[in-house]
Amino acid sequence: MTGYQSARPQASDMKVARSGRSRRQMRLGTLFLRTYVALVLFFLVAPISIIVPVSFSSSQFLQFPPPGFSLQWYREIFTGPNWTDSIITSVQVGVLTSLLATTLGVLASFGIVRGDFRGKQALYTFLLSPMIVPTIILAISIYFLYARMRLVGSLLGLTLAHTVLALPLVVVIVSAALRGFDVTLERAARSLGANEWTTFFHVTFPLLRPAIVSAAFFAFLTSFDELIIALFISGTSAVTLPKRMWDGIRLEISPAISAVSVLLIAIAVVAFVAIGILQRKGAGGSDD
Repeated sequence: MTGYQSARPQASDMKVARSGRSRRQMRLGTLFLRTYVALVLFFLVAPISIIVPVSFSSSQFLQFPPPGFSLQWYREIFTGPNWTDSIITSVQVGVLTSLLATTLGVLASFGIVRGDFRGKQALYTFLLSPMIVPTIILAISIYFLYARMRLVGSLLGLTLAHTVLALPLVVVIVSAALRGFDVTLERAARSLGANEWTTFFHVTFPLLRPAIVSAAFFAFLTSFDELIIALFISGTSAVTLPKRMWDGIRLEISPAISAVSVLLIAIAVVAFVAIGILQRKGAGGSDD
């Protein structure tokens, strides 16, 4: 009896020792993971920490650390005709691309998710193909097509080309939202006397609004940041902001490029924050 009683404390001590080792291993694993994530974030953010002070440089060339601080380069991009024209062109093309890609993407998503026809998967793969095909191949193909149609250097040509790139993102986002949509809500609305259009605008669209708005934001950012296709088809009359930055790097080394880069980073951050807020509101609304 005494031997049995002495064996029980030993077994409990072994369990305590094992649990202590497992806790230490978990703590070490958590510490390693946090350190790894911190190093990755530092690697990604370090270039930005250099671009921001350079954009306020008083030097006439890219120089780090800057010899002094000035807002001259921000004044140049907002008052210089070359930069302002490029910003206006990028905003126009981005807004038109967002509207067109979102409209087509939402319609295509409804057809793919709710439709029942042969070749649905093949159509879905075809719509996603611009995400798989290298952009340089698309740019060359679009250039030869536009050269025959005389669309090189036009806002319409840039909008259509950027829509091709942005459409897959819209289809992926909206299709995912539709697959997780509770169709019983639509059935309840129809059972209460609402027709198809009333059900869509008062039930379906409000619940899909966060996904649609997020898709529109991503479509705008895709167009606003696109460079390769713009190099081929923008010409001299429809120069976008990334194309102007590319020309500036090739022809001159001006801190104005860093100022434009800071603005692009700020636009991307604001867009992602807005998307996050919309998604949270959508999740809160769905929970209610």
